[in-house]
Amino acid sequence: MKKYIYTVMLLFVAITVTQAQRMLPKQKGLEVSTGILSDDKIGNDYYISLAMTVNGKNGNYQLWALEYTHQYHNYKDVRIPQETYTAEGGYSFFLLGDTRKNITLNFGIIGVVGYENINRGETILYDGAKILSEDNFIYGAGGRLTFETYLSDRFVLVLQGRTKVLWGTDLEQFRPSAGLGLRFNF
Repeated sequence: MKKYIYTVMLLFVAITVTQAQRMLPKQKGLEVSTGILSDDKIGNDYYISLAMTVNGKNGNYQLWALEYTHQYHNYKDVRIPQETYTAEGGYSFFLLGDTRKNITLNFGIIGVVGYENINRGETILYDGAKILSEDNFIYGAGGRLTFETYLSDRFVLVLQGRTKVLWGTDLEQFRPSAGLGLRFNF
């Protein structure tokens, strides 16, 4: 009988010890995310982002990202495309979560630099109208609130609400968005 008790105790200890540790310091991750821009005309406006994360202490992490944003602006019966290419860097702070960090709520602050292209550089429209907004280099800051949950030991599902404030643009300076991402931790 003692053999069975020791065997059960050993299995119990082995199961609890082999749980993967989450958010280890200096652990790196690759995140792919996409979402919609939540301005007054939700529709075909979207973003795609590729990011690298480097975990710090206590569930905090650094974030480095490249992002492509595509929006349309209506003029009569045509849609004028606006494309934005940005590089972002920032830090995300752990706000809430369980003790094993299976589910977390983080708040991030980012800096943004990039380039904004309107109508692929064409300033004259089909009816002779001229687009007054110009292609520009842009810069700014942003914030993001993320809800993160581990799907497995390596994969993290990321739900995020973000906003950016950009300068150097002729168009919207305040750009909120919402999205979904998947992170793979190495």
